[in-house]
Amino acid sequence: MANVQYFSEEGMERLKEELIELTSVQRPAISQQIGEARDKGDLSENAEYDAAKDAQGLLEMKIAKLQDIVQNARLIDESKIDISKALLLSKVTIKNTSSKKEMVYTLVPEKEADLKKGKISVSSPIAQGILGKSVGDIVDIKVPAGILNFEITKIER
Repeated sequence: MANVQYFSEEGMERLKEELIELTSVQRPAISQQIGEARDKGDLSENAEYDAAKDAQGLLEMKIAKLQDIVQNARLIDESKIDISKALLLSKVTIKNTSSKKEMVYTLVPEKEADLKKGKISVSSPIAQGILGKSVGDIVDIKVPAGILNFEITKIER
């Protein structure tokens, strides 16, 4: 059974671009390395040839995995998502009730998470705590440091 994963339009484009890079740039480069190593003579004691063949095997495995992900990927239709609740692709502003510090996170599929850009995976503890909640809700989120209380102050798309 194929493992279906959901992606935003941006995430799907990034996946496709990576697949094109691997198949049209890196695959020919490794083939060229193998050819050059083969031209050097005896393959039984040729470390360059062995290294290039190993790299080729790893690359082909990565390409196959990416092709499987792209083939079974589903694009999220943002127009059908409820904007009154914190759901996938929501941009949520939360305020720590004790420190009064505000944080803004966009809830994204696991493969698109990037904390530096404020994108957190829907499977992260914070996202799990705010999924399905509305503006004004107070949520208790269990994190490694203990339990934190947050108030949802804003939900955007």
